[in-house]
Amino acid sequence: MNFTKLFADISKMKVVIVGDVMLDKYWWGSVDRISPEAPVPVVSLKYLEYRMGGAANVAINSVSMGAETVIFSVIGDDAEAKDLLQLMQENKIDASQIISTPKRITTHKTRIMGRNQQMMRLDAELTTDIDTDLENELIGKIKSYFSVSVPDVLIFEDYNKGVLTERVIKELISLCSDLGVVTTVDPKRKNFLSFKGVTIFKPNLKEVREGLSLLTNNVDLSSLQNMHSVLQQHLQHEISFITLSENGVFFQQGTDSKLIPTHIRNIADVSGAGDTVIAVASLVYAATKEMRMAAEIANIAGGLVCEEVGTAAINKEKLLAECEVLL
Repeated sequence: MNFTKLFADISKMKVVIVGDVMLDKYWWGSVDRISPEAPVPVVSLKYLEYRMGGAANVAINSVSMGAETVIFSVIGDDAEAKDLLQLMQENKIDASQIISTPKRITTHKTRIMGRNQQMMRLDAELTTDIDTDLENELIGKIKSYFSVSVPDVLIFEDYNKGVLTERVIKELISLCSDLGVVTTVDPKRKNFLSFKGVTIFKPNLKEVREGLSLLTNNVDLSSLQNMHSVLQQHLQHEISFITLSENGVFFQQGTDSKLIPTHIRNIADVSGAGDTVIAVASLVYAATKEMRMAAEIANIAGGLVCEEVGTAAINKEKLLAECEVLL
């Protein structure tokens, strides 16, 4: 594989991401004592940092790989929405298709950080499905975009915050199927079996066990192949791509399957690693149609971002160098 050419090809691609976006706030501070009021640490706050989460973190990883990236979502009409849209603009994500509405709030998570560790997390979110009017507006925007510019891949990013309803999922997979667009998904439990006909289905092992009500704790090739078989009975999808935390990743496409172990890393934080994996796997597969290569590169990418504290986008040059050494 000529990785330099592959990464250059990815830079020419167009990516559409549909799903739940969120704003991550990090309050960084120092911890020197325990509170006299309760057995909790006192964090002396130093500064506030904003980062993009959810589907927006997938988007920043796609942009970091050089791909032209547009995101479709529904957010609130609030201060967090303004901060999130500004971040996207600064990071070259096309957020012009995002719907802002006073019917919703913008999902945001506030993390209190002390000594490079998360001390507490405060979440503000609305998890009910978007209503029919917003469904119509979202689907209409996407169909209108596709009539002008057909992307190479559409990534569904589901965080159970209500943007990806069964109807939205069904209509978009049908649209992409008609136009020959690769579809990939990072699912959550609520809509787990709604992504029928998707190209790549990428849950983690916990999500597979919960979604299929499996009791097995085995993480071997035979057990994973059986999971793929059961998933395919429900979804009729093309490829299963299951992330296994410290055990690596597994993929199966037809009769081709492999359990790919992790590479040794100094793990600092696993936050957002799944977003990096789905972004990189989607791009590499859309460029090559080789899932084995997509799984190998995405596995490396997921490990690299785990060396950073908090959600972090993949470094394209670092990933390229690692691919040339490890693959």
